[in-house]
Formats: sequence, C-alpha cells, structure tokens
Amino acid sequence: MSVEDYIKQACSQHRKMLAVLLDPEELQERASVCQIGRQIHEHHPDFVFVGGSTFFETPDALISQIKEFTGEIPIVIFPGHPAQFTPAADALLFLSLISGNNPDMLIGQQAASARKIKESGIETISMGYILVDGGRESATARITGTRPIPAADSERIADTALAGEMLGLHLIYLEAGSGALHPAGGNLIRIVRSSIRVPLIVGGGMHSAAEAEAAWGAGADIVVIGNHLEESPADLALFVEARNKMNTHQMQSAVM
Repeated sequence: MSVEDYIKQACSQHRKMLAVLLDPEELQERASVCQIGRQIHEHHPDFVFVGGSTFFETPDALISQIKEFTGEIPIVIFPGHPAQFTPAADALLFLSLISGNNPDMLIGQQAASARKIKESGIETISMGYILVDGGRESATARITGTRPIPAADSERIADTALAGEMLGLHLIYLEAGSGALHPAGGNLIRIVRSSIRVPLIVGGGMHSAAEAEAAWGAGADIVVIGNHLEESPADLALFVEARNKMNTHQMQSAVM
C-alpha cells in the first residue's frame, strides 16, 4: 500500500495517525539515532518524517541508520531544501509554502527538483504548507524569508488551506514551526478542518501527549512530534498511547 493510500484509508476509518519528525542536524546535537530508533521500533508511530529547515545535505546516512529500527514504518522525506531529496525514502512530501509570498518556496524549488524526483520513481504526495505563528521566530520563517500567519487570523488560514485544496494539493500541513512555544490551537484546527476535505497534518510546538490528543480531537488527522522527542525520546510511548486511546474511542463510538 502506498503512503498516500494508507493515509486515505486511515482517514476513511476516522483513525488518527502519529508521525515522528527527525531533523538530521538536530540529532547530531541531541538524542542519538539509536535512542530514538529503539523507541520507534518498540512503540510504532505511523510514519517517520525526515528533514529540516537548515540541513542542506542528502539525509541518506540518517535514513540508512533509522531503517534498522523502523521495519515496515514508512520513512517520508519532509524537505526543507531540494538537497534533502533522496530516493532512499519510501515517499516524499512535495510541499509548497502556500502561506508565504516567496515564489521560490511556492514553485521555484519544486520546479528545480521536479524532473529528478519524477525520474527516481519515488512516491510523491503534494502538500500545502501553512506556517502559523507559534510565539517564536522559526527556522522556516528565517530561511524562507516569509512571515507566519497570526494564529488568531483563523479565517485567513482556513481560506489558505481551502485554496490549497482547490489547487489540487492532497494534504494540508498546519505548522507552528520548529521549537514553537505553543502548537496550533484547537479552535484554529477545527475551523481549518471544517473548511477542507483533504487530510490535515498539524505539527510544531507539541510538548506533551495531552497537546497531541487535543489536536487530534479538534480534527487533525496526523500529528507530528519533532523537537520534543529529540530531547526526550522515551516520551514517544506517551504520544503513541494517546493516539491509541483516540482510536479506541473512535472505534467504540462507531459501534454504538
């Protein structure tokens, strides 16, 4: 089954998903790959995303290492730069920064790498990336030269997500930014969820399983955990437990 088909099937079953985001540069400074890899092997998130805003090399070494632990868990490139593309992964999120006004991030970098990606044969999933203010300047905002949309401007964010869907993007990602002080709020997630039909991913600033559970409850289909697990790998068990609790509740509600 392709990664996109897996996501669609889970959404059709109202099943929540969890992705672990590994930043190659950050891992060199914090937790080792083996520490996080063992937690991934034991607790089974749905996906492993690999990428970062300030890493400008192919992450083949990290993917090779993490594959020793992931088994059948898909490894998906979440690129911050065209140099991060590698066919060693299972899929690529072909993202466009639709919240900003930098044409290079809307289509320029995508055009520069499109032919190479197509020739590789890797599964490619188009995604609209919306940067939301998480209370602190993110590496994404700094690198791309774009400003995040204020979280309070929920109508603008929802309209941006809807425009992305109408343009044919298959996923929408609400991102508070790496190291955000706080994640996208439940009210914002609910408004965006009610505006689009494609799967909704929420990441950035998730510091606890309770915050992830709140995001799922508000309508996120996939929650992404990054920086927190680099600092505290063992907490993956808590996030997986929260996901499983949400899915058990969904199953019980469907039966009743």
